[in-house]
Amino acid sequence: MNAESERTPRFGLRSFRAKFILVVGGAVLFDLLVSGGLALWNVQKLSRDATSEVGEGLTQANQEYILSYANSTASRVDLLLDRVHGDVKALAGVLQGQIDDPARQEQIGASLAHQAPGSVNVVYDPKGEWAQNLPGAPSVVSVWGYLLGPDHRPLPAVQNEIEDSAVLDLVAPSLLAGGSSKLQMYFIGPKERPIFRTAPYTDQAQTFDRLYPGHNKADFWEFFFPGIYGSWQQWAANPASRPVADDITQTAPYTDAITGKLIVSFFSPLWTRDRTGVAGTAGADITLDQLAEIVESVKISDTGFGFLTMSNGNVVAINPAGESVIGLKSSSDKATQGVTGLERSLRGSTQPAIAALPLDRNNDGVIQHIMLDQQGENVPYIVVLKKLNPTNLWSSGPVKPETMSVGIVVPEREIYASLFAAQNSISRATNRILLYQIAAIALSLLIVFAAVAGISKRITAGLSALAGAAKRLQAKDYSVRVNIPTRDEVGEAGAAFNRMAEQISFHTENLEQLVDDRTKELEGANKEISALNNKLRDENVRLGAELAVAKHIQMMVLPKAGELEAMPQVEIAAYMRPADEVGGDYYDVLQDGAHVKIGIGDVTGHGLESGVLMLMVQSVARALQETGEGDPRQFLDRLNRAIFKNIERTNTDKHLSLAFLDFRDERVTLSGQHEEVLVVRGAGEVERIDTIDLGLPVGLEQDIKPFIATRDIPFASGDVIVLHTDGVTEAENSEGKLFGLDRLCKSASEHHGGSAEEIKTGIIDDLMAYIGTQKIHDDITLVIMRHR
Repeated sequence: MNAESERTPRFGLRSFRAKFILVVGGAVLFDLLVSGGLALWNVQKLSRDATSEVGEGLTQANQEYILSYANSTASRVDLLLDRVHGDVKALAGVLQGQIDDPARQEQIGASLAHQAPGSVNVVYDPKGEWAQNLPGAPSVVSVWGYLLGPDHRPLPAVQNEIEDSAVLDLVAPSLLAGGSSKLQMYFIGPKERPIFRTAPYTDQAQTFDRLYPGHNKADFWEFFFPGIYGSWQQWAANPASRPVADDITQTAPYTDAITGKLIVSFFSPLWTRDRTGVAGTAGADITLDQLAEIVESVKISDTGFGFLTMSNGNVVAINPAGESVIGLKSSSDKATQGVTGLERSLRGSTQPAIAALPLDRNNDGVIQHIMLDQQGENVPYIVVLKKLNPTNLWSSGPVKPETMSVGIVVPEREIYASLFAAQNSISRATNRILLYQIAAIALSLLIVFAAVAGISKRITAGLSALAGAAKRLQAKDYSVRVNIPTRDEVGEAGAAFNRMAEQISFHTENLEQLVDDRTKELEGANKEISALNNKLRDENVRLGAELAVAKHIQMMVLPKAGELEAMPQVEIAAYMRPADEVGGDYYDVLQDGAHVKIGIGDVTGHGLESGVLMLMVQSVARALQETGEGDPRQFLDRLNRAIFKNIERTNTDKHLSLAFLDFRDERVTLSGQHEEVLVVRGAGEVERIDTIDLGLPVGLEQDIKPFIATRDIPFASGDVIVLHTDGVTEAENSEGKLFGLDRLCKSASEHHGGSAEEIKTGIIDDLMAYIGTQKIHDDITLVIMRHR
């Protein structure tokens, strides 16, 4: 490449010319970009502020509208229920006045019996085995078979109840004609005389026979309304026990036996004169249609709807379209006894958001945003629940408090339609302004860059020559030189480049020699490192072999299966798993005739030193057993002295917890300090025995005899003793939680019915399942001793 070609300017994205154009163009257009950017920012801010203000205003207005609608609907339902409550209380007041004034009650009853015998005279029905007054009276009174005497006439006390309740004929017609629309009003006698008087007159007993076979011979209250009478009796004894401070008791919706309609009953219990018992009840029924009419008439936006739900989620009123939207499924109780209820629960909805809808007091009047599946599409909806006044509710059991809720459901796209329209209008206007601004800025940029590009070629020719020469130098062409005739900074840069190229050419050969020398030095160092690595590998192999020998010796001195199986009165099974190659746990089984001695201990830490100390303990214990040392305290004291002296000689800081069990016949003598001993009795109950007061750790002090104590433990046939080290209870799962003594007790109790080997296997399986893949940090030792 000649000097002329090096001076030819080249244009690329990374060239100085391109950068020059960008920098100069940016500097020239800085003011334009700043002013244009501020204009765009102001337009966007104005759009955001307008959208936010309009959105907040319309959102608040829509939410207030929904809440107001929910409140007014709830008030209408409360008003309907209050009017029914008032009518029932009015009837109850008349009947309670009769009860509280026996003289007036007798006079009115006698007068009605004389003036309207059809209200108090009943006729026996041999087919149904009940008695009932004939049609023509304002009310029907039914007397069940068990309230009739041998002559098929009402018992005297029952006849008095019939005559006393005839006052309902004077009051009920006017209450039915006025106030809220009621299906029927009635009086039901006390548990001993539950006559049923209902206005207006219907074929009451005949209908009951058809719908509820067997009711005539059953206790009326428990057959139809189990639990309600007992609740009232409790109120009589303690008025404060009422769930809601009102006598009115409301039933859940059920199918009326007379009309076949879904109804809600309202009872007001009547009290004996001394207010210590229940004297019957006054009641009224309204159809569920009356409640449904209020919530089904909800019309908010195009498809919004309302519903009425109980606190358990059972929806008692909703229109068919709304039922489909929130995914309700209906079912009815088909039992023949008692009333038949309606079950249509939010909790069984096919819409997960509806099934999870909270119905507690904290959700009262709160606007909730949920997603409902509409033909495979998630559609946002708004739901508001408004609580009604609390009431006492009966539903197949004791009376309990109930607070129903009115729900309003409306699609967000409908309630926020005006908001979305306003936001879209603002967005379109903003986009038009932004497009005009961007177009103006782009046109200005094109004009400026065209002008800058025209003059950049003359300015950047020398720099292009320098760039070409630098690339040749990078390719190790050290003979390259540049010829820049200008006397400005670019010309000076060309002269400096030529001097640098000469110096690089001069030092190239010397630099290659230095690199060769350094490479030889590195090769020598690498050989030394390889030799050290080989030596370290050999040392690791030697140490591994020594640890393997130590582990083998440790496992050799453990009791063999044949020794354990030879025990005449006990089964013994053991498990040991070191955390390292060599463990620090100790257990041994020593037998001398009928005397069996079992030891278990845990050396501090684990590894080679702990394993050696464990072997010392095993050797000393075996030697003492062979000498015939039978005193548990003397045995442990002598063992400690020997171990203490060995620890001093080896200059280690190890010691161990150690306990021994001496078994003979049906008794175990426990000595030494270690983990708690578990005794599982024949029935599976676990007895935990603390050893903290039975000794001191072995190897800490030379004389521990004053601290050694013993404890005798009964050990009958079928009992199981579980010995363990802390590696069992302190094993961790993946969450860092310990297995713990409680889980060990539970596992031992669950497996205690098997053999010692089965118990051991079951506990270890439970432990390993709990640990999972977590690393075992401590030695694990488990010894099971079972009395045959």
